[in-house]
Amino acid sequence: MGIHYDYKSTRGDKAMKKEAKRKARIEQRRAKRSGSSPKDSEEKIMHDIDKPITLEDLTNPDKN
Repeated sequence: MGIHYDYKSTRGDKAMKKEAKRKARIEQRRAKRSGSSPKDSEEKIMHDIDKPITLEDLTNPDKN
């Protein structure tokens, strides 16, 4: 009878620990994403919209 009594009496504590663990993982993911966001905020060089896009523009990786 001891194991069944123990299960019900600790069920709430286990649920709270599980929820806290889940929230901690979510916060870690948010922190990781926000840490990588400054890389995304760098300005990308856009193609001049007045010039037509040529095959050279698309295929040459060294041309800026």
